[in-house]
Amino acid sequence: MTKDDAAGSQVRSNVLLDKSFAFAVRIVRLSRYLREQRCEAELVRQLLRSGTAIGANAEEAAGGISKAEFSQKIGIAYKEARETSYWLRLLREVGSLEPAAYESLQADCDELCRISRAILNSTRENRRAAS
Repeated sequence: MTKDDAAGSQVRSNVLLDKSFAFAVRIVRLSRYLREQRCEAELVRQLLRSGTAIGANAEEAAGGISKAEFSQKIGIAYKEARETSYWLRLLREVGSLEPAAYESLQADCDELCRISRAILNSTRENRRAAS
């Protein structure tokens, strides 16, 4: 990886780190609210787990020792974002999540999917080009 590539990846990683952390805070708060509303406990646990795992995996990627480890952790962050999207849709569909809250959270989740997928694609392309 060239210095320019590394710097570019770092900028994108910081955006992902900042946005995934802010999203995790929203998910924790939503989980508290849903528990107070006596929402299905397992759905809340799944949402909390996947919604906070996006940022945790992005942080692990940022601290990755190798390009392969970075790519693997970003891939996991992407999959966790997709899973979180599923739980949000399900909670909306069963009436546990108000439409406005859903739209806002889903928009943030979609953005995390796009960012992590773009980083993953870029990382894979850079690895192929270096081969």
